[in-house]
Amino acid sequence: MRIEERRAALSEINVTPFVDVTLVLLVIFMVTAPFMRQGIEVTLPKASTSERVTRDTTLVITLTKEHLLYVQHEVVTLAELRQLLRSRPQTTPVVIEADRYAYVNKLIELWDLCREAGFRTIHIATLAD
Repeated sequence: MRIEERRAALSEINVTPFVDVTLVLLVIFMVTAPFMRQGIEVTLPKASTSERVTRDTTLVITLTKEHLLYVQHEVVTLAELRQLLRSRPQTTPVVIEADRYAYVNKLIELWDLCREAGFRTIHIATLAD
């Protein structure tokens, strides 16, 4: 009879430790999530006549010092960028974030590519002085 009584006592599971661990993991995730955003490291040039542009409605093209192209934080080739520009409305403002150490001819290449696709509102991102 004692064996059957022990089985009955073990049939109940205490979920308190599981809830505690889950809450601790949730808190850790909530605290560390803002730091996990990966950005593209670009050193922007400074300009004394810069204007503020909202990034919500713009198409952001990033040119790194290694001459990699990113569109909205995804690596693309020139051919992929050309296709993407053709699929976007030409009224969308374009912001080019070019690293200050990137070659000027690469920046001009991007500018020309946007102009050939019909975009007329093209900005170069800078740091305000």
